[in-house]
Amino acid sequence: MSVLDPEPFVDIHCHLLPGIDDGAADWEQSLAMARLAEADGISTIVATPHQLGNYGRNDGRTIRTRTAQLQQFLDQHGLHLRVLPGADVRIEPDMIGKIRAGEVLTLADRGRYVLLELPHELYLPLDRLINGLSRAGLVGILSHPERNLGILGNAGLVGPLVDAGCLMQVTAGSLVGMFGPQVQKLAERLVIEGLVHFLATDAHSPKSRRPLMRRSFDRVVELAGYEAACALCCRNPACVVADEIVTPGRHKPKRSGLMRWLGRRKAS
Repeated sequence: MSVLDPEPFVDIHCHLLPGIDDGAADWEQSLAMARLAEADGISTIVATPHQLGNYGRNDGRTIRTRTAQLQQFLDQHGLHLRVLPGADVRIEPDMIGKIRAGEVLTLADRGRYVLLELPHELYLPLDRLINGLSRAGLVGILSHPERNLGILGNAGLVGPLVDAGCLMQVTAGSLVGMFGPQVQKLAERLVIEGLVHFLATDAHSPKSRRPLMRRSFDRVVELAGYEAACALCCRNPACVVADEIVTPGRHKPKRSGLMRWLGRRKAS
């Protein structure tokens, strides 16, 4: 149980669509993942199959169609989970043109936020890409920086990216040790320093890397306070879905987490 019931969670990074990438293998796995997510307090998922890189066959039309089919399938099974189309986009030189053409999807297909995926094993400079996205009226969200080997070796890369207007999405499981102690330590550091704008599950199946956020929400409460946890898990991702502005830059928590929250509870 969470230390305090939050607003509904919104997950902007989840490989929920069946049979389209390395996420859910079939409709039954998608259903099992959706049930886990709903039970954990997630109300909305942006389905983000991989695009570009090794998944060039995943075009915008296919993702939109499969998302609509999945929503109907979940409705038929009595779930109240909302599913929207999006993509986990491997960074390529011509990606902005493909986004403009509708071939590569923005999050929730709203035309504003782009989930950016670096190669796992190295860091590529992103300054020109961030500027190019901005000129095109787009905002980049870098997925799981804490798991990129280049950033793990040089965590100082994150701050300048945030200062330049790039938003950061940390994987929920990173904060609870799912990817090992080094990744967890960096994820915690980024949260404490106010360099994270979203938590998301990056879920791939109902058995491992599951679509769960509540434990990670509680960990953010401990590290940075209840308001910060709501911002990362609920409010900021809800802004993405609603095509509203997520304030960029650093947002260092003003309060220091669970003990202060408990103090307020005792005082009341």
